[in-house]
Amino acid sequence: MKILIDKYIPYIQGILEPYMDVEYLEPQQFVKSKVIDADALLIRTRTCCNRQLLQDTKVRFIATATIGYDHIDTDYCQRHNISWYNAAGCNSAAVCQYIEAAIEEAQSQHKIHGNTIGIIGVGHVGTLVAQMAKEKGYHVLLNDPPRQLTDSEQLSQEGEVCSMKEIAQKADIITFHTPLNLAGEYQTFHLCDSQFLNACKPQAVLINAARGGIIDESAALLKINSQKTFIIDTWTCEPHINHDMLNAAFLATYHIAGYSRRGKINATNMCLEALCKFFSLPVLEVDESLLPPLSAPDKNWIRQVDEQFRQNPEKFESLRTNYPLR
Repeated sequence: MKILIDKYIPYIQGILEPYMDVEYLEPQQFVKSKVIDADALLIRTRTCCNRQLLQDTKVRFIATATIGYDHIDTDYCQRHNISWYNAAGCNSAAVCQYIEAAIEEAQSQHKIHGNTIGIIGVGHVGTLVAQMAKEKGYHVLLNDPPRQLTDSEQLSQEGEVCSMKEIAQKADIITFHTPLNLAGEYQTFHLCDSQFLNACKPQAVLINAARGGIIDESAALLKINSQKTFIIDTWTCEPHINHDMLNAAFLATYHIAGYSRRGKINATNMCLEALCKFFSLPVLEVDESLLPPLSAPDKNWIRQVDEQFRQNPEKFESLRTNYPLR
């Protein structure tokens, strides 16, 4: 059996070699000529798995070492009997750490003018953000229509369930934690559009550490001269970001909210577990005893990342690839 693995997935080298023919690739090297005789792909967000890549190949299994999976054409996979897996929740604690640091930085610069936070999308990450915000004394508003249908009782215990309109009108901080759905009943593309922004408080702080495209950046740029504060980690069309949006943002980072070592270990182990189950391999995982210790991040780490990004915005992909895990 042959597997192709994104070379930037950490801690995985040497684990699968006794059981499979393994080849490590740059994200852009996942092309038809390489994929055609592979049984499995282990990827990240930069590899788009669609008909153009997968048609007439041997691929039976795809795992992405990420929470998001909009780079996988799941409908195509389902129609062609290709199993796929995403590492849901793998880096939720790291994203929560990012949101906490972003809020603290905004507070230090007097950008927050109240104690109500609106959380849009209350899955793995949103739930942790709600817990963190409660511990800090915030009044928590929640919006998650799919969860309201299936888990309304538990959701109501985590905060006050509200409509998007109510969150816009009441929240001093609004943070997005939804997947990117381009269409359908629960479309999230441009969820934060001009209508939503116009309904927000004048001095609202808006955070996107979910997926690029959730905030309509063109609409947001019309608010440059307003008092709204934008904190952006995920961007439309990244790595080719809108420099006007970069300049408009209070904090700008290069899609690293979830980049902690624990999150990366979790993602690799979750993909390994799914892969081993699918191909009936022994249980395999990262040997954490071989990893060196890490120190806690500097108190001002998020501002340091912002400054580094602003100095080299054209190096988005390189900065992200070489970001030292927290």
